[in-house]
Amino acid sequence: MPIELLRTILVVGLLAASTASAYTLEAFTFEDPAQAAVFRELIEELRCLVCQNESLAGSQAELAHDLREEVYRRFRAGESRDEIVDFLVARYGDFVLYDPPLKPATYLLWFSPFLLIAVGAWLLLRTLLRKRHDPDLALSGPEQERLRTLLASPRPDQGGSDSNKSDRDISK
Repeated sequence: MPIELLRTILVVGLLAASTASAYTLEAFTFEDPAQAAVFRELIEELRCLVCQNESLAGSQAELAHDLREEVYRRFRAGESRDEIVDFLVARYGDFVLYDPPLKPATYLLWFSPFLLIAVGAWLLLRTLLRKRHDPDLALSGPEQERLRTLLASPRPDQGGSDSNKSDRDISK
């Protein structure tokens, strides 16, 4: 029985290892280490269309594997980095790029953070100015007097004979 369990564990481990190795970048070979570096840099700059938050280099999705192979084939065929990127953008749109270009179609993507900050700052400033100039938000005379009394009386944790009085004032 233990031998059969060990065999099962060994088979499952080998299957898991073969699946994991299917996605490693070592499967892509180059004559020159500089070419390998350019290839790795390129697939780091391209977004996985399935995971959306990972690069092609780091994604384990099947589509990412296919796109890595496509980039590798085109790279080995002699296409330049720009030609490969242009092909992928033409096929999948600017979404495939982690750093999309600045053009009318991506203005909202590039400028919306600044727009949100400006709107937030305007709302904050408007709220602060409104509170400063709105007489309805100010304390009335009796409220101001009660506040002075509460602030002048000793706190209950400091002791003193007026601690019960301040508790009554607070509960009013």
